[in-house]
Amino acid sequence: MKLPLPIKSAIGDVVRTLNVPDAPLTDTAQNIIPIADIVDDMILLKDGGAAIVFESTSLNFSLLSEKEQEAVITAYAALLNSLSFSIQILIRSQRKDISSYILYLDESLAKLTNPLLHRLMLGYKTFITETIKKRNVLSKKFYLIIPFSALELGVTKSILTLTKRKGPLPFSKSYVFKKAKTVLYPKRDHLVRQAGRLGLRLKQLTNPELIEIFYDIYNPRPQILKRKEDFTP
Repeated sequence: MKLPLPIKSAIGDVVRTLNVPDAPLTDTAQNIIPIADIVDDMILLKDGGAAIVFESTSLNFSLLSEKEQEAVITAYAALLNSLSFSIQILIRSQRKDISSYILYLDESLAKLTNPLLHRLMLGYKTFITETIKKRNVLSKKFYLIIPFSALELGVTKSILTLTKRKGPLPFSKSYVFKKAKTVLYPKRDHLVRQAGRLGLRLKQLTNPELIEIFYDIYNPRPQILKRKEDFTP
């Protein structure tokens, strides 16, 4: 049975593609990451968008009384109903690294001269290390992100200007930052006020903090060691 010419041609293309060896990835991380720059505590994206990031305090809902829980639920519903823009909520869980704390306990143990205090401190250190060995101790951080879409930039530049642009942004950096600031800052103030009614404090991340968190995301730290000998100086 003879195959039609288009099918034979397609099969030949697939075979030739499969026979081509994989080329190594040589692109840099800067070209993969969608961030163009971080200016004045604001993330500028390569497509012309932007975002501001807040770190939020936490609230232990289970420790509240029934009336306090109802008040928090009501305030949270009011916050959601008051939003006329989109937000993103990020919960970042990481394994807690207490190696520096264990070293601190070892240094404190070396300075203790009272046998009773030394024994109590040693028992406390043993309890901490055994707990870490048996279960994962996680630290959680809560972030709120207010995004700015590139569609909100508007058409204010000519085609000639766009074709002659330099850099990753579709417009000049100053123009993108000015437009994003005009849109994002009123939303920021509104969200901070509404979160305050919940008993939460929002802290906008600064340039060094944003750089640190993105570096940590794209360069994850090795997992903590849980063997007992790892906690010795």
